[in-house]
Amino acid sequence: MVYLTRVEHFNAAHKLYNDNWSEAENLEVFGKCANANWHGHNYELHVTIKGEPNPQTGFIFNAKTLSTLIKDVIVERVDHRNLNLDVDFMKGKFTSAENFAMSIWNELKPHIEKEGVQLHKLKLQETPNIYVEYYG
Repeated sequence: MVYLTRVEHFNAAHKLYNDNWSEAENLEVFGKCANANWHGHNYELHVTIKGEPNPQTGFIFNAKTLSTLIKDVIVERVDHRNLNLDVDFMKGKFTSAENFAMSIWNELKPHIEKEGVQLHKLKLQETPNIYVEYYG
């Protein structure tokens, strides 16, 4: 089994806020991430797929095609958007990095698997110091 990772970048805003809590509780748990006027991140998305190399190309999947797929399915829909308000697949969900990564997985998986490879892992880096990994 061979693993291939493609990295893409995008920028998006969101707010971490639980409507069932008081303003004080939200500030205590989420700090400045509960800012009423939102906050943004320069995200880095690592998409790792796995499969066996094609004997005619040596590829498990064309990396350029993978880039296009990620851009079409995810980046174009989230880049310079508000995750809480503008992104259809995040509607009604808490926009933590964990939930965002799982939602990206669910959006990408059918597109990747129809190409004959498996989605192995997503790494979503929110800041230089914070990232989540999701394996489905």
